[in-house]
Amino acid sequence: MVLPLPTVPFVVLAAFLFARSSPRLERKLVEHPTFGPHIRTWRKNRAISRQGKIAALIAFTLSAIVGFVALDFPISLLPCAVNLIGGVWIWSRPER
Repeated sequence: MVLPLPTVPFVVLAAFLFARSSPRLERKLVEHPTFGPHIRTWRKNRAISRQGKIAALIAFTLSAIVGFVALDFPISLLPCAVNLIGGVWIWSRPER
């Protein structure tokens, strides 16, 4: 069974690893019109926009619901717990 997970942590991890592996790719990410402002804000202030927080929490909630419905108890509680911990951490970050 495949459990959908929010993609944000994987995109952040990929950006971090690409930035460390290639200055050219890092520059391309930081200068990207869509992703660049978010990356620069995170690097400067460790901040996440309210819109970004809401989008992440919606994705977390949907994946927790799918996990709760698709998995057997008590394993079904694991996605809920992980998403709760991640959601609290995301919401506790400052806003830009």
